[in-house]
Amino acid sequence: MAKVEVREGFIKPSFAECASFITHLTSERRLSAYTARNYQHAIECFYSWLCELEKKDIGLNEVTKSHCRSYIIESQSKYSRKTLRNHISGIRTFYKFCQARNWVNNNPFHNLILPKSDKPLPKILTKTQVLKLLDQPLIKEGDSENFKFNTLRDLLILELLYAGGLRVSELIGINYGNINHENASIKVLGKGGKQRNAPIGNRAHETLMKFRDAFAKDTSIDAPLIINRQGKRLSIRSVQILLKKYLKSAELPSDLTPHKIRHSFATHLLDNGADLRAVQELLGHSSLSTTQIYTHVSAVRLKEVHGLSHPRA
Repeated sequence: MAKVEVREGFIKPSFAECASFITHLTSERRLSAYTARNYQHAIECFYSWLCELEKKDIGLNEVTKSHCRSYIIESQSKYSRKTLRNHISGIRTFYKFCQARNWVNNNPFHNLILPKSDKPLPKILTKTQVLKLLDQPLIKEGDSENFKFNTLRDLLILELLYAGGLRVSELIGINYGNINHENASIKVLGKGGKQRNAPIGNRAHETLMKFRDAFAKDTSIDAPLIINRQGKRLSIRSVQILLKKYLKSAELPSDLTPHKIRHSFATHLLDNGADLRAVQELLGHSSLSTTQIYTHVSAVRLKEVHGLSHPRA
């Protein structure tokens, strides 16, 4: 660490309090050097701004909430919301550190309202990518009973995730008693114990029937649909692992999760003209605002198509 210039009571990157804070982050809290540097940089930026504003050094106890609010307001034009929130988090943590050691009387950044984080649009698979993913369990050939079980079971999992827009917890919670064969739908238990009927379409239903007829040992009302070779209910982790395997074989992004297939389900419905409230019902969202994020994804995709296809785009 660089030599510390001790200047008690002042927010300066080279003063003792700051040096002690950085040591605390790396040695006691075991934060990375990268995080510690970011925290120090945040303090430096705030101090530089403060000195420019007041035309003098400001003591730790002289910083007011008014200073902090002004800094947040002015910084919004300089930093992204995410970066600004990280900066303020670093400075707030520094003041909390100083307050615990009685170096300051209060934390001027405590309870300040920050701009909301930019909500990223959900990652999705294109329709072509979904079809490629669904093909993966069938690509490799094998004659063993175990191989045939895994192939059909895994295909059923992928088909249901996409055809029904199911959460992975909903998928593994399906019992044979939840299946309505007449209209190819499944009663699923969603968040907060809320039930809904999820249509799954003919293709997924056909796969379900093939798996049941070939490998199900128990089809009673409470028997699980998605099982391992021992007939036990599959775990969420197992579904995540098999998805990773098929993403890799399909040469698709490895960071995609089962929930991203649900995102793809919703976006593709909207792309094809589905009503937003109908999509809300299919997803089991209690609030329409939760579903509206997919309209933004759909709009972005339409803009991309327009840009690539329209002669005057």
